[in-house]
Amino acid sequence: MDKQEQEYTILAERLAAQGIDVEKVKAALRTQCVETPSWGYGDSGTRFKVFRHPTAAHTVWEKFADAAQVHKFTGICPSVAVHIPWDKVDDFGELDKYARSLGLRIGAVNPNVFQDDAYKLGSVCNPDPKVRRMAVKHMLECVEIAKQVGSTILSLWFADGTNYPGQDDIRTRKHRMMESLTEVYAAMPPNMRMLIEYKFFEPAFYATDIGDWGMAYTLATKLGPRAQVLVDLGHHPLGTNIEQIVAFLLDEGKMGGFHFNSKKYGDDDLTVGSINPYELFLIYNELVDAELDPSTAQTAKAVAYMIDQSHNIEDKVEASIKSVVNIQIAYAQALIVNRQALKAAQLEGRVIDAENCLTDAFRTDVRPLLAQVRVEMGLAADPLAAYRASGYAERIRQERAAATGAPDAGYPGA
Repeated sequence: MDKQEQEYTILAERLAAQGIDVEKVKAALRTQCVETPSWGYGDSGTRFKVFRHPTAAHTVWEKFADAAQVHKFTGICPSVAVHIPWDKVDDFGELDKYARSLGLRIGAVNPNVFQDDAYKLGSVCNPDPKVRRMAVKHMLECVEIAKQVGSTILSLWFADGTNYPGQDDIRTRKHRMMESLTEVYAAMPPNMRMLIEYKFFEPAFYATDIGDWGMAYTLATKLGPRAQVLVDLGHHPLGTNIEQIVAFLLDEGKMGGFHFNSKKYGDDDLTVGSINPYELFLIYNELVDAELDPSTAQTAKAVAYMIDQSHNIEDKVEASIKSVVNIQIAYAQALIVNRQALKAAQLEGRVIDAENCLTDAFRTDVRPLLAQVRVEMGLAADPLAAYRASGYAERIRQERAAATGAPDAGYPGA
């Protein structure tokens, strides 16, 4: 028995002594799915500078090739979110075929209604009806793209808002938003969900049109059962109790998806779990608890998990793998919470004992458990080390050395 197996055996025995079904925990970890975003594999930066990385992807085909590496070494990232028009191609059937050849599928489709000059005063909330029509047509185009590639999620984020008091009528902008979303919602096929993201500021600095989860929840509720809220972990004021928001939305059947990242100050888009891993664990604790409750299980099990990060100074593939591993750790920790003891302590008012049920799980080193799960899945115990040893990074460094970030050059197999 090697060191990894010994560490796993010791941990498994300790968990079993606490009444934790280790095999059930492992089964849940094997079926975990986290989507990675195409834009996470290309060069990105801040408002001040984009730092070019020698292995960054320059075309959508390279983005999918890199995403395949993340899935290859983690085993839980089979889908890739796309952003239109960043990832627009002449033939989405060809892109879908290429993705499937890599063991991937196209996931959430994200319309871009914030980078055109016409959107200076907003997209669907713009005072100009021609601009609103332009934004709606683009979202309808994305619905059609999603239908072509078999995607069932339309993920919406709007930069719409105002910078100054009196710039526009707030209630009128709300009506414009609802009118536009209603048209897009009606065009979606029955198996598609609309996930509505919110952000409390930036780039609007006075009044953001979907500024918090309550606004997104209201819009989703009015639209219908296939509209839900998307929670981005970086889109909240400092100190926000995100796990409480998650619990509320789960109970209402409106928790639709996540954009995972981490923040210190604003919407920093740092590696998942890098700043406040306890917060990530507490969020997963609510998700696991909801999965075990028959009244919320259907909603909880349908939550779409996706990483949304801006890898400014780090290697793109390595950063994605690191985030996935941190997500796996948080999920594993939530799965080993002694829920029977927790519930008893809660009902009996034993506050310290209840908190200890959570902190004991959070402080448990679950890496031996995850390593064992990966080995049983036919993967390397350490995904990052295995990726580094694969030689992929050096190969693409050489292949992409002459790349300049020019527009998509086309399907590499053509």
